[in-house]
Amino acid sequence: MRAALFHGEGEIAVEDVPDPTIEEPTDAVVRITHTAICGSDLWFYRGQREFPTPGRVGHEPMGVVEEVGSEVTHVQPGDRVLAPFWISCGECEFCRKGLHTSCVDGDSWGGEMTGAQGEMIRAPHADGTLVRIPDRYADDEDVLEAALPLTDVMCTGHHAAVSAGVEAGDTAVVVGDGAVGLCGVLACRRLGAERIIALGHHEDRLEIAEEFGATDTVAARGDEAVDAALDLTDGGANHVLECVGAESSMDTAFQVARPGGTVGYVGVPAGVDEAAFLETAFGDNVTLAGGVAPVRAYVDDLLADVLQGTLDPSPIFTKTVDLDGVPEGYRAMDERDAIKVLVKP
Repeated sequence: MRAALFHGEGEIAVEDVPDPTIEEPTDAVVRITHTAICGSDLWFYRGQREFPTPGRVGHEPMGVVEEVGSEVTHVQPGDRVLAPFWISCGECEFCRKGLHTSCVDGDSWGGEMTGAQGEMIRAPHADGTLVRIPDRYADDEDVLEAALPLTDVMCTGHHAAVSAGVEAGDTAVVVGDGAVGLCGVLACRRLGAERIIALGHHEDRLEIAEEFGATDTVAARGDEAVDAALDLTDGGANHVLECVGAESSMDTAFQVARPGGTVGYVGVPAGVDEAAFLETAFGDNVTLAGGVAPVRAYVDDLLADVLQGTLDPSPIFTKTVDLDGVPEGYRAMDERDAIKVLVKP
């Protein structure tokens, strides 16, 4: 089979690799039909995070089950499935708490593990990890593209909103106009927020934020963005979503939070010096909540909304490539020519 591999900063290549096989009775083999390139993939692509070289890439799989191990009961060959970015057993203490990203036998896709940006994957803990899409939607391309973001960014944006305490009638500020930030806007609307203020740097992305339910948008950086958000909220919001992970975005999030408010953070931290924003948080009694999103805990509820047509994050995909086009997809996202790239191997 063929798959995309990382060979060093700025280097992605599509190569022949061994076909995946059943290694444990709890495994499944899935043929990938849809996957994506994530903003967090850019950290290693840009040389800003350690990653195995050569290493398989991609952590947002959707496809059709080809084979299952002898102990798998939840799915069978022919089922259409998607999988969260984190593999989880579904049975340990943390999975039972809904904290699947702390699974005692968990793992991530990619690196030394099978990666989703390829023709097939081996899915460990198939019963705990794979999410079945009902047969009636298995070939509905619109539904599949709307469901694919549930493997990561839609559930991550939802985690930010939940962690920030967003409820019906609230005002929320979303920091970041990438795929996660845009999904955070969708999540705030889904939870009933009355006012949603999206902060970003790109007018075209903020237009999508408006389509997703943002009542106000701010296209500015630094102090200018903070001042605009404070003016719009009359001194700050009680609910702030940090959806980037950079030091500047963390600073902005805490500066626009109202004293006593909550920042829900889900941006993968990169180069963050916590001292500055913690000083603001301490002084204003602002709560910091969130972290890596336990997608498996959210995906069933969000998938139900996708299937009934009330949730559609697919507009975040602004470029589509085949497997050979994955290196170009990375370039497009790195250079901000695409918000998120859809891959159809």
